[in-house]
Amino acid sequence: MENKILEIRNLSKSYGKDKKAVDGLSLDVYAGDIYGFIGQNGAGKTTTLRAVTGILDFDAGEIYIDGKSVKQQPVACKAVTAYIPDNPDLYEYLTGVQYLNFIGDMFGVDKALRRERVEKYAAMFRIEGDLGSLIGAYSHGMKQKLAIIGALLHAPKLMVLDEPFVGLDPEAAFKLKQVFREMCAAGSAIFFSTHVLDVAEKLCNKIAIIKGGKLIASGDIDAVRGDESLEAVFMEVLESDAR
Repeated sequence: MENKILEIRNLSKSYGKDKKAVDGLSLDVYAGDIYGFIGQNGAGKTTTLRAVTGILDFDAGEIYIDGKSVKQQPVACKAVTAYIPDNPDLYEYLTGVQYLNFIGDMFGVDKALRRERVEKYAAMFRIEGDLGSLIGAYSHGMKQKLAIIGALLHAPKLMVLDEPFVGLDPEAAFKLKQVFREMCAAGSAIFFSTHVLDVAEKLCNKIAIIKGGKLIASGDIDAVRGDESLEAVFMEVLESDAR
């Protein structure tokens, strides 16, 4: 039996009286899935991701992570989840290594294991020589890499990312895709938003398309795109008034 890591049921979220950002959205993410979430700006992607990670409350529906309710058991859900927003807001007056130790302490990662993982991923993303510097001196790409390393420290079951490849150099983007595949082979799941349809098409085994807060299509990527490219399917969705 497949292990369901993320279950979203009839999720709805409004801003004020007139703006329904997410409208009755349901989808499932299983262990081993690299699940791409695509849509225009303002379609509801970031709202959904923030609701999944417990950052944003929602009006209706339920979200379960590893079988636990985000509303009823938020700490247990956060313990097995990692979230990287599109613009990581890190503690700029800490050094890179101080930040990683802070994250390791929060998640109770054993110090020896923490050191091993920091060394592995810092070398992978080529920032080992910068961990002693203040984060305020980092470029956007370096902050993104540091946030990724911090997210990997506790080996999360669910990795949630908002536009993870923005700001990464080609080598780092390649390495991040490798990490995704390694995590999924070990039983974790990846759920991420992206505007880069070529990346989604080559990397993901499943895809969801959201438009105006409603889920338009979801499931195995081959079933969603049929005989067309993902770009062609996405453009058809944008041009259609169907809901």
